[in-house]
Amino acid sequence: MPLNAAQWQKSLTADHLRSVYLLAGEELLVLEAADALRAQARKLGYAEREVLDVGNHFDWDDLARSAAGMSLFATRRLLDLRLPTGRPGTEGAKAINEFCANPPPDVTLLITATEWSNKHEGAWTKNLDAAGALVVFNAPRPNEWASWIGARLTSRGLSATPDAAALLAERVEGNLLAAAQEIDKLVVLHGQGKIDAAKMENLVADSARYDAFKLTDAAFAGEGGRALRILHGLHAEGDELIALMGWLVNQLQLALRLANARDFAAQARTERLWPAREQLFRKALRRAPREHWLQCLARAARIDRMAKGREQGDPWLEAERLIAAIAEPRAAQALA
Repeated sequence: MPLNAAQWQKSLTADHLRSVYLLAGEELLVLEAADALRAQARKLGYAEREVLDVGNHFDWDDLARSAAGMSLFATRRLLDLRLPTGRPGTEGAKAINEFCANPPPDVTLLITATEWSNKHEGAWTKNLDAAGALVVFNAPRPNEWASWIGARLTSRGLSATPDAAALLAERVEGNLLAAAQEIDKLVVLHGQGKIDAAKMENLVADSARYDAFKLTDAAFAGEGGRALRILHGLHAEGDELIALMGWLVNQLQLALRLANARDFAAQARTERLWPAREQLFRKALRRAPREHWLQCLARAARIDRMAKGREQGDPWLEAERLIAAIAEPRAAQALA
């Protein structure tokens, strides 16, 4: 049977790893769980890690070759297989079944899948579960949000009264990434300790409030409609576009640095991104190549000049087009 969240957490405290793991489901939760497993592997002496990215032309024989390969330093090895779609196909299922039937000593196979439903399950998942562990990470149900937020706060050295947790659950409106971002911010703003409803009210930005931070977060999250509503709200409230463009340019420059980096995770650490914010940019950069972000940055600079009266044009209209293109790169023709 697949492990539940409590069983998964307990398994990370064991003094050994299983032969194979499949972590599947909500992307943010899967990536965090995979990071935790890698950290535990390092503690247990897994000094070598090999990453296998399953794309359209992936050779599944690479899995068998990697599993059979000799360690350079006679240490334990972790094979990190990225299977985003959760569908290995006939050849992949066969390769995974063969690994599960005869796992090499001192080798652990970690498979991550960020798309998952009951339809993904089959004989290969049953064999994997029998040989190791299958963990499916689902977003909380509506009645589970407050308890999920409470548990996540606790894991980061914070606690909240039931009213405070319910308040935060209401504000994030069922958005898993937004919830993770808000909790990361609370760690910075509040530090350790207990948060009551009054403190939560002061610390967490009202989701109905229009501000530049929420605008850029919505745009980079691909939520074009929401981002445009926030932009219209800013305009209606009489906010200065110059200040907004300064922050937007800052975030586009950050996106471009991440896009240029050879190692995204290392660059994210250099930028001191919160885990949830790192995931926000990771998803955004998957939607478009580096050239798209260069084009967006050039357009933002032009809008800034318009807002300052140094160039002709309607800066708010151009800002709408830019936000649409950030959120949905297929709308990039709006930049023309």
